[in-house]
Amino acid sequence: MTRADSPPVCRAALVTGAASGIGAAVCRALAAPGVAVGVHTRRNRAGAEAVAAEARSAGAEAIVLLGDLAEPETARALVDAVAARFGRLDVLVSNAGFADRTPLAELGDAGAARSIEAIQGAFLRLARAARPWLETAGQEGRVVAVSSFAAHMFRPGVPTFPASAAAKAGQEALMRALAVELAPLGVTVNAVVPGFIRKDPGAHVAVPPERLAAQAAAIPMGR
Repeated sequence: MTRADSPPVCRAALVTGAASGIGAAVCRALAAPGVAVGVHTRRNRAGAEAVAAEARSAGAEAIVLLGDLAEPETARALVDAVAARFGRLDVLVSNAGFADRTPLAELGDAGAARSIEAIQGAFLRLARAARPWLETAGQEGRVVAVSSFAAHMFRPGVPTFPASAAAKAGQEALMRALAVELAPLGVTVNAVVPGFIRKDPGAHVAVPPERLAAQAAAIPMGR
């Protein structure tokens, strides 16, 4: 099916951190005729192109977008690119992030700021840039922030991620504020808080395999 033969776009989504893992799975789930997806990655173009190709094979339209969300101008550029290409933005999935296991005593200001900017700051800027489009979408508008158990679970035997946890907690606070602001328009704003997720081959892994195996063994389903 060529683009000229495709049905008109009735829903457009921007998914950050979508070259692999959760973000890629979200793109696959969204992909359908009449849907357009902006597949974002910081630098894994090959992975993002593969995800976009899968989306197109499911009948969706897709574009690949590159950019470092720790840089202040990136969020608006991503939103503008999706809106310019498809004429709308109905769904924002803020998934991009990374896990920093640096202990608090060793965590420098620059490292902490990197997490805050790439996760919490990115969500703020994405939401701000997307808001006019979400208001237009009304009851079809959706915002999903992908948070982490690291912002909620602090106990012996469980890895801690001080910088990432602080950034995700801040992201959740912003999500709640945005939910209240957009509720009168029918736009829903939510966060999901995954536990340990098995990474795709070749993806950065913050937790050693033996630790993941131990965590999986403690889960009733063993995964």
